[in-house]
Amino acid sequence: MSIYRIAHLSDPHLPPPRGAFGWKDVFTKRLLSRIAWRKKRKVHRPEVLAALVADVKAAGPDHVVISGDLTNFASHTEIAAATKWLESLGPASDCTVSPGNHDALSDKGRAGAGGGERFAPWTPWLGDADEVQFPQVRVRGPVAIFNLCSAVPTAPHLATGRLGEDQLQRLDKALADPAYKDLFRLVVLHHPPHKGAVSKRKSLDDQEALRALLAKHGADLVLHGHAHETIIGSVPGPRDSAIPVLGVPSASSGRGGHSPARWLVIEVEAKPQGGHNARIVVRGVEADGDGLSELGRYSLADVA
Repeated sequence: MSIYRIAHLSDPHLPPPRGAFGWKDVFTKRLLSRIAWRKKRKVHRPEVLAALVADVKAAGPDHVVISGDLTNFASHTEIAAATKWLESLGPASDCTVSPGNHDALSDKGRAGAGGGERFAPWTPWLGDADEVQFPQVRVRGPVAIFNLCSAVPTAPHLATGRLGEDQLQRLDKALADPAYKDLFRLVVLHHPPHKGAVSKRKSLDDQEALRALLAKHGADLVLHGHAHETIIGSVPGPRDSAIPVLGVPSASSGRGGHSPARWLVIEVEAKPQGGHNARIVVRGVEADGDGLSELGRYSLADVA
């Protein structure tokens, strides 16, 4: 049986280009984020991200999933720069992006609760539709990728997320669709879906509603970012089962401040009798250097 390999990375926090912050932004939440960036730029290192991306490309995965926070201030200049970075990774059809809270930092330039105008340049990476909408379902090999968006503008000092009733209703129908029942169902969003992963001011507001849908319909794996830490957990699935939940540190984090950068390889293999086996390979910054290496591997069945 052939193996389909998905790379998962998150929170690259690309360096803000010149012009990413203007005088009009002094009156928005972007000012606080710019002040915070003075400290964060010592943590989020472009050379670390470049090394991680090179490591991903060398591994040659079939698909790449990025769970948000490509930008820092969500300015148009940053969105454009992030678009160029995404283009450098390869074909958009081979990469799925779920926006993060930093990608929706301010109400400025927003078009509706889903931020359609803001994320329009990333349309080819959000899914196979020709418009910004969530959720989107991408079928790649034996995998159905359910891409969600928890990124919404919030008040100062908050980094919460929200899916919203409309997106949850559409997700309810998508997870119930029999077209995906025999595929490995992978759910992607920026904010963790389970309690305790992050503080309340950083949490997903409607996480209970999301967990209820996952318990109702099931899924094989949930991927997220946001916490800047390695997270291995689970949420309830149907009939007393458990759905594994995995989060990774920032893809640009060096040694110090946050957990060093890591990314995951999810190896999905269909079983002859039905269902799938999935193995996780962890790669990241070495403890005693700046290179990347394999840090471990395990079966996804061991998580649930």
